Amino acid sequence: MRASDAERERVAEALRTAVAEGRLDMEEFGERLDAAYKARTHAELEPLVRDLPAAGTSVVPAAAPGALEGWEGRIGGTASSRGGIGVMGGFQRHGRWTVPRTFTGFAFWGGGQIDLREADFEDREVTIRCIAIMGGMEVVVPPDLDVHVGGIGIMGGFDSAGAGAGSPGSPRVRITGFAFWGGVGVTRKERREVRKQQREERKRLREEERRKSLE
Repeated sequence: MRASDAERERVAEALRTAVAEGRLDMEEFGERLDAAYKARTHAELEPLVRDLPAAGTSVVPAAAPGALEGWEGRIGGTASSRGGIGVMGGFQRHGRWTVPRTFTGFAFWGGGQIDLREADFEDREVTIRCIAIMGGMEVVVPPDLDVHVGGIGIMGGFDSAGAGAGSPGSPRVRITGFAFWGGVGVTRKERREVRKQQREERKRLREEERRKSLE
């Protein structure tokens, strides 16, 4: 069945909500939005929002098979870094590293990125303190991590958009600190391997729909 302009716009709005909630990154959002406005049929629109919740609902990530055991295998061990400093420069913590019980990030006229998607954790509860003065800091967390945000923005911003419950067995991460003439953002993004699988699945669906349209 042919899609109407109103139906394309409803899908576009669902995509805008998803990127604002951290369910889609900007690359995925751009690809899907472009496909939505080009879609001619319902069959082309439906896959674009198939993996997204209905508008106005809140989803607590469910535990995938083996998720609990996976978290248990990532808790414990010796911290590999206890802080990061970016003064007129930047710092990054990403990939497979071990988050300490307390990690302190400091940015002055600089920036920092703390990526927890592939990280291990020294303990089941950790605290990340972010101090940004005329600078910026980003904390990237996976969708199934339990995250609590309690920072303060003074002539700046401390964004809590990435806060939320995690899956069973997840460590608890408390993100605190302050931003003065700067900003701290907490965003949820899928792990790289998951994003790769999602891209491959979208490609497979597009190819499948293309084959159907030619039949």
